Amino acid sequence: GARERPTDPSHTAIAVDLNKCIHCKLCIQACHDIQGNNVIGMEGRGNESTIVFDMSDPMGSSTCVACGECVQVCPTNALSPSAQVPGEIKPSAEEIVNTVCPYCGVGCQLALHVKDNKIIHVDGRDGPANHGRLCVKGRFGLDYVSHPHRLTAPLIRKQGTPKTIGDIPDMNEVIDGFREASWEEALDVVAAGFKEILETHGSPALAGFGSAKGSNEEAYLFQKLIRTGFKTNNVDHCTRLCHASSVAALLETIGSGAVTAPVINCLESDVIMVIGANPTVNHPVAASFIKNAAEDGAELIVIDPRRNELEHFATHYLQFTPSSDVALLNAMLNVIIDEKLYDKQYVEAHIEGFDTFAAHVSSFTPEKMAPICGIEAGEIRHVAQKIAQAKSAMIFWGMGISQHTHGTDNARCLIALALICGHIGRPGAGLHPLRGQNNVQGASDAGLIPMMYPDYRLVEDPSAQKAYEKFWGTKLNPQPGLTVVEIVNAILADEIRSMYIMGENPAMSDPDTHHSRKALAKLEHLVVQDIFFTETAAFADVILPASDWLEKDGTVTNTDRRVQIGRKALQTPGDARQDWWIIQEIASRLGLNWSYAGPADIHAEMQKCMPSMEHISWNRLEREEAVTYPCADPRAPGQDIIFADGFPTVSGRGKLVPADILSSEEVPDAEYPLVLTTGRVLEHWHTGAMTRRAAHLDNIEPEAAVHISPDDMRKYGLNPGETVEISTRRGAIQLSARLEPSMPDGVIFMPFCYAEAAANFLTTPALDPHAKIPELKFSAAKLERPRAK
Repeated sequence: GARERPTDPSHTAIAVDLNKCIHCKLCIQACHDIQGNNVIGMEGRGNESTIVFDMSDPMGSSTCVACGECVQVCPTNALSPSAQVPGEIKPSAEEIVNTVCPYCGVGCQLALHVKDNKIIHVDGRDGPANHGRLCVKGRFGLDYVSHPHRLTAPLIRKQGTPKTIGDIPDMNEVIDGFREASWEEALDVVAAGFKEILETHGSPALAGFGSAKGSNEEAYLFQKLIRTGFKTNNVDHCTRLCHASSVAALLETIGSGAVTAPVINCLESDVIMVIGANPTVNHPVAASFIKNAAEDGAELIVIDPRRNELEHFATHYLQFTPSSDVALLNAMLNVIIDEKLYDKQYVEAHIEGFDTFAAHVSSFTPEKMAPICGIEAGEIRHVAQKIAQAKSAMIFWGMGISQHTHGTDNARCLIALALICGHIGRPGAGLHPLRGQNNVQGASDAGLIPMMYPDYRLVEDPSAQKAYEKFWGTKLNPQPGLTVVEIVNAILADEIRSMYIMGENPAMSDPDTHHSRKALAKLEHLVVQDIFFTETAAFADVILPASDWLEKDGTVTNTDRRVQIGRKALQTPGDARQDWWIIQEIASRLGLNWSYAGPADIHAEMQKCMPSMEHISWNRLEREEAVTYPCADPRAPGQDIIFADGFPTVSGRGKLVPADILSSEEVPDAEYPLVLTTGRVLEHWHTGAMTRRAAHLDNIEPEAAVHISPDDMRKYGLNPGETVEISTRRGAIQLSARLEPSMPDGVIFMPFCYAEAAANFLTTPALDPHAKIPELKFSAAKLERPRAK
């Protein structure tokens, strides 16, 4: 018989016992054919054959990304969740609750196995966005919800406690400056503070940050409170920090701020372009479909200053100079127009502004642009021809495009590329900015935007104002509000004195964080509603303990425009409450007469004022789980692929908007010779409030590191793991150096999820003039060894 094999406990999340393996090869299929990770294989023959990871490595030191697809398909528990009791095939749950993943915008459907008010196991469901697939966060990263740090009672700042936290804060010490209070007392203090500011300084002195982590219903209710209770449009959320520039460009060019086709549409593309995005890290399930398409013969063009995992599947990889996006894209547009490769028929029928646009890009030849963007003219030409000659091409982009002072221009160029080639409104074709948060699309749709009411109706448009005044039964402020970074500046200018922040962490996520923390400390009345004592909560006057997504019923809208229903799987801890209830209690103390019984009631109201939701009722979602907008009637399926015969613009045509080369506000120089770029790592999410409290995720990526190219490591004489100091004109941070072959020379990367080395202390607050999104991808920096104290 086969010899006994030692178990492999090397991986934090997945236990390996190959004695139970029956060689069914389902795990190999899951790893190769479904997820495209290519880690699991077989070696040996006959009785001696065995499953191996990479080159027979322990699983924990292999290139496994812990998506857990192998665990889900393994029929014998040879691969199982490590938290499981040894010997159990699958832990027996008291109930299985269906919901949607709380992390990224892909919107994977989950089955949560729940016992004793804890999640003991997670499976991927066959939802329209994920078809059973999950990533490490969705499968192994939900235990944050039961973390002992959860807020369980309202907290009020003790009198005389200063509003300060250090760069590396001791949160236990900071929380000692608060005392517990009843809901009654806390809500009275909250409302009294808002009323006092309103009476003394008027509505411009108040503002609110809502959340893309909650439901559509909560986002809608929050912006309604700010607009009708605070009487201001100073309401924004984290879309301002991720895809505001993409939305601005999409609205301006094609009249709609969302994707034109779902991720999975790429399976029908013959060319796929991924630019300024790292989906294997940020949207791993979306990346798996892109990999599948490439394996099935689609040409994959990956364009990014940093190399990423999709490179292994790409037919073309363009590693261009950071911040030269417009030069590169205009050169591609130049080739397509100059060589008459554009879709003449489509342009004549559906596009305006072509002649002016063609004249504009005529000077951007590949030969002229090559030295600027660092890609040879022949390669630019070749890739442009591939995109133009494709029967159907899909363009995906991420925050490498949007988080720049020229973010709106970058997106205008990408949209122009699709429009002149007619790659829109057809299977396998389309524009898809990969949305960050699980509900950033829905929160934007619901009106958490300072210049727009729900469904993107402009605050400045008198007809929109009248419609909402009639619908909400109150006068509305006609002035567009301030955006995230503008609100921070207005606090420091004594214009804004009070804020209500729900499920948002600007003390970590805003650029030049010393600046935003100074502003938060200056507020006369700050109310923070969250599930943890975040860095932002440390500056609050009152903290309200809220409910996590897994503790509530509600809807969210994913990156595909797909509205999905999430169901309550767990009870909120202690005296924490549902967010909609808290908002309504504040509203009633501000004299608003609301009487919602729950999320379904709020959803019904949204249906009456939001055409996008009109035929997507709560009951329908309970039956069907997911419906895409636009949706023509209550029985029709939603439209996945839109704009087959025109656009929702005034003329019905798509518009080409020329873009010029703008240099970044801050460029490397002798003193700060490096480019610092920031973003996420696979295991951590945004500011780390959730993932740093998820045991497996934090075990895999426990410490902050700056990613440095091999040549730069040699140039600075560094060893991996050595402590270095990274500084910009705004501050300095010490963290360990990581050798990262994917980094170009002269560029360093830092994730922004580590409070003890908060990358945003270093980033520049320079804004895109159109969308007011900060330049989080390009700051001038220097690297040194820490000076001895």
